[in-house]
Amino acid sequence: MKNIFTLCLLVLTGFLNAQTVQSPSKEIAVTFKLTAEGRPSYSVNYKNKPVIKESLLGIALKETEALETGFEITNTQNKSVDESWKPVLGEQSVIRNTYNQAVFSLVQKATGRKLDIVFKVYDEGVAFRYEFPKQDKLNYFIISDEKTEFNLAGNHKTFWIPGDYDSQEYVYNETKLSEIDNDKLNLNNGIAVKSIGGRYVVQSPLMMKSAEGLYLNVFEAAVVNYPVMHLDVNTSNFKIKSHLVPNAIGDKAYLQAPAVSPWRTIMVSDDARDIVGSKMILNLNEPSRIEDTSWIKPMKYVGVWWEMHVGVSTWDLSGTQDASQKSVGKKPHGATTENTKRYIDFAAKHGFDGVLVEGWNVGWEDWFGNWKEEVFDFVTPYPDFDIQQISDYAKSKNVKMIMHHETSGSVANYERRLDRALNVMKKYGYPAVKTGYVGKIIPRGEFHDGQSMVNHFNYVPQRAAEYKIMVNSHESSRPTGVSRTWPNYIAAEAARGNEFNGWSNGNPPTHETILPFTRLLGGPMDYTPGVFEIKMSHYDASKTEQVHTTLAKQLALYVTMYSPLQMACDLPENYERYADAFQFIKDVAADWDESKYLEAEPGDYLTVARKAKGSENWFVGAITDENPRNTTVSLDFLTPGKKYKAIIYQDGKTAHWEKNPINYEIKTIEVTSKSKLKLNLAAGGGTAISIFPVK
Repeated sequence: MKNIFTLCLLVLTGFLNAQTVQSPSKEIAVTFKLTAEGRPSYSVNYKNKPVIKESLLGIALKETEALETGFEITNTQNKSVDESWKPVLGEQSVIRNTYNQAVFSLVQKATGRKLDIVFKVYDEGVAFRYEFPKQDKLNYFIISDEKTEFNLAGNHKTFWIPGDYDSQEYVYNETKLSEIDNDKLNLNNGIAVKSIGGRYVVQSPLMMKSAEGLYLNVFEAAVVNYPVMHLDVNTSNFKIKSHLVPNAIGDKAYLQAPAVSPWRTIMVSDDARDIVGSKMILNLNEPSRIEDTSWIKPMKYVGVWWEMHVGVSTWDLSGTQDASQKSVGKKPHGATTENTKRYIDFAAKHGFDGVLVEGWNVGWEDWFGNWKEEVFDFVTPYPDFDIQQISDYAKSKNVKMIMHHETSGSVANYERRLDRALNVMKKYGYPAVKTGYVGKIIPRGEFHDGQSMVNHFNYVPQRAAEYKIMVNSHESSRPTGVSRTWPNYIAAEAARGNEFNGWSNGNPPTHETILPFTRLLGGPMDYTPGVFEIKMSHYDASKTEQVHTTLAKQLALYVTMYSPLQMACDLPENYERYADAFQFIKDVAADWDESKYLEAEPGDYLTVARKAKGSENWFVGAITDENPRNTTVSLDFLTPGKKYKAIIYQDGKTAHWEKNPINYEIKTIEVTSKSKLKLNLAAGGGTAISIFPVK
């Protein structure tokens, strides 16, 4: 359905040509104007209360006058859009895209250069971007800074991580804006490469809550041919400014008109569910560029992976390299033909789609920490990994293999070898690849979040699409909705994943209640849930590390952490030990017709219900932070008049994420749309529910 019509929504206020654009619901209003110096500025109100006070806009250019002052408005164009589109994979089978738009065409009087600023106002927030029209007086140009401001209306509670150019793998801090300070952080956190941009620089998306109960989120969408935007925070006046990640020589972006910046977004609501359930970021991206998407399919997978993180085996053939950095002696190589077949058998027995194998290829003995360019060739297996035999065996079991390409940050090497690597995948029937970018980037001096690396992260799925291969990136820049344009970019990590629980101080119980309000707004995350043996002392009595959740919460994460690519990350023998709980992972879907966010509070709790694609099966996930929680959930989303069987996987009476994490209970009851379920979540706990129609 598509209905686009022109509608004038400009309200002339009579003050320096100020013009206002409202959301379809009229609850959000954006006012744009030029200051007395001809500087573009904007402000945002929600239900007639200020959210963003007057904030300046502009672009600084290298070796030429900035696009910042001396403007006049030459034209304004307005329209309203109400359309729907169908994602290839997603939380919903149909996504509505409705907004009111205004395009303000500006000319800088002294130079004659043109700049357009486009606003889209949605019911859940505001998006705007800079557009550089094709023109004689601006062709090739270099952006040295972006002057975008977000002048906040108060000292909000904020969920933040430092503005690191190379990593997002941080635990979130929950403080007032005035208390943001990277110098006060404990950086002994398991992150190998850190490049923090300054004492008061934080990453977007930046989730906030005002004292009046408003939820705000500052982020960006459609980051293409442009660096990632971090945020400079003035802790005194709560003014936030864009902070673009530089390249090796300090420049921010090289562009040629016509060109556009990414969308800068501000979500606002008095209901946290509106933020976490928003599809605004996806809507701001371009439609799919892949015509035939029939080969893009959701996957649940197991893999030779967690056993290396917990120290049972190693990535390299020699058995001396241990990513947990606590090697106590020689350990076996994980990626052997025999061990891989064991995982294939397990996947086939339990109905999983795929098997990931890390450490299959030569190079792991000398892969990290040396800033080495020629590390992996992505085509040569270790001698104990028979790629042909494994491929044939997987096909005989109707199991797909997932390739692993760790680059160790040597992107120049990977791009040189990419087509050969993709050809090997096609030869042996691998439909998906997990890429990795651990370490400092080569070309040397570049950052993970700079323009050239953003282009690389967008290029790999584009190139892979020509081979009909899906991509799951780890250690990449965080997604900003690009999975709409390249739906084979099926998932990414780009945040602190479950793996940190295996060998570091881990992720606190609050972590998974924040990620859906931050990282997951930009696209699906390969969080790798499903750890059943919670304490690492199971593998080595001297270890004190553990997963900071209950087992039941690990199940609930399959619903609350959306991804069409879901890993059951634990070892096969651990799942066999807890086969009754493992049934939920086997049952839960990975692609959805409908998703309903029933309860939400960032940093505290989240409850989500999802309807499996093409079926009447529903799945519910409820999680909490370090505090136990009792709640009642209505099942009014079920079809009226139908009976369903609900299988409830819940924390046991003495469950606790630290003291008793594997204490769980399973019960089966009959429910209808009139049913209400009382859920009792332990500290760091959760509940997972499978709901099937009664036949």
